[in-house]
Amino acid sequence: MSDPLTVIARFPGVSEAVDEAREAVDRLYRHRVLRRASPAVSAESSLRGARASAALEGVDVSLDALRRDEVRDPTVQGALRASAELGRMGPTWRKAPRQVLARLHTVAAAGLASEAALGRPRTFDTVPDPSGLGRAPGAEETAGRMEALLGLLQRPSDAPAIVLAAVVHAELAVLRPFGTADGVVARAAERLTLVEYGLDPKSLVAVEVGWLELPYGEGLRAYLRGTPEGLSQWVQHCASAVTLGAREATAICEAMQRG
Repeated sequence: MSDPLTVIARFPGVSEAVDEAREAVDRLYRHRVLRRASPAVSAESSLRGARASAALEGVDVSLDALRRDEVRDPTVQGALRASAELGRMGPTWRKAPRQVLARLHTVAAAGLASEAALGRPRTFDTVPDPSGLGRAPGAEETAGRMEALLGLLQRPSDAPAIVLAAVVHAELAVLRPFGTADGVVARAAERLTLVEYGLDPKSLVAVEVGWLELPYGEGLRAYLRGTPEGLSQWVQHCASAVTLGAREATAICEAMQRG
């Protein structure tokens, strides 16, 4: 059976965008600050990523307010918890991705969904649409596509990590499998994929910040078209988000170097 990820990786424009993103990450990893302060850069990247993910859900707060622990909005708190959870989920992501997604939803949607719904796939068809994507697939179709997605995560592939991360992100964002906090879960899963599949093993790249600078909804709508052109456009957006996220992490390194 052909690998759909390698097919996507060969679409026009994808290879060049992926190479550019990989080069940006490689430059970041050569920064001298990382010799002594890699965990601190990762922690700051995680904080900025969580703030950006909440902003993409429509709740934009300042980094200073987060640092002062002044924000009690459940979307923001959920994004922070999901970001913090990633460090504990890595070894499980390849082996039991369903378990990881359930856990990410449990922490991301606390305060937004009922206790009984946390971590459980939705059984209803009408869900929120924060990115303007239109009606989500029904619960039955969503369950089938989620099985296919989980299979991709567990199947060996020669495709770049960015391509897999792009598909993971898009499928979770458009399927909205839980019915609440799906965007936060999708972006956390994208970051986790980049870490665990080798592009960004220290979780330095603030890819969520990159998404704030890109036409997020437009990219997802391109993916929804299901054409080679639409899929290529989405993966190129994902590569651009990685490039911009590496730039953000480099800025963190520079600020730490200045003291």
